[in-house]
Amino acid sequence: MLSFIGSLLFLFFVAIVVVRFMGKTALAQFTPHDFTAIFFIIAIAMNPIEVNTIGKALTGIVLIIVLHLSFSRLSLYNSLNRFIVGEPTILIKHGKLDRANLKKSRFSLAELLSSVRSQGYADISNIQYAILEPNGAISVLPKEEAMPVTAKMMELEPEYQGFPMAVIIEGDIQYENLRLIHKDKTWLEEAMKETGFSNVRDVFYASVKDTNRSLVVDDGQGTIRTL
Repeated sequence: MLSFIGSLLFLFFVAIVVVRFMGKTALAQFTPHDFTAIFFIIAIAMNPIEVNTIGKALTGIVLIIVLHLSFSRLSLYNSLNRFIVGEPTILIKHGKLDRANLKKSRFSLAELLSSVRSQGYADISNIQYAILEPNGAISVLPKEEAMPVTAKMMELEPEYQGFPMAVIIEGDIQYENLRLIHKDKTWLEEAMKETGFSNVRDVFYASVKDTNRSLVVDDGQGTIRTL
């Protein structure tokens, strides 16, 4: 049993070190080679560990939980957090790419451009900072002139627009949501008929605003009707 625990501890730490060495990108978005590499690491790490009794299985589960909780606790200390979790890395600063940090992080320029575009920034000159977080996500802080205008900036008091409650999802009535808006199946079926749908099963998605009870019906084939 002692050799089993020792092997488990050793391979657990080795797997963590290897994944950390692979870089933050492996944690953020699984490319085919990232997924394959992590899969093989797990398979190879587990291969030497023989779990053939209930006692070993329970010991292994408890040990991994204790290790996980210990690492979570240790990551709360700033002095240890950088070694366990890692540190944020600046990839764009004042609209300029940091090639050295990109290389150091093993984060390709194509991946970076794709990430910032997905957040609505096609032009990197509009970005104050783009930061690669320890979990592999990209945080984008735009320049002041590129920030979207908010109601607060314009000193406006926006009205609450209401929350759309899904009442039909893929032909199934969402009874709990109907109850929240104080409606029932009979009301919904009548409302469907008014929008031209005699059978609820023909509706792909329908929602009701919690403010004015306005209804939006989508058949999933390009037809949207409101009531």
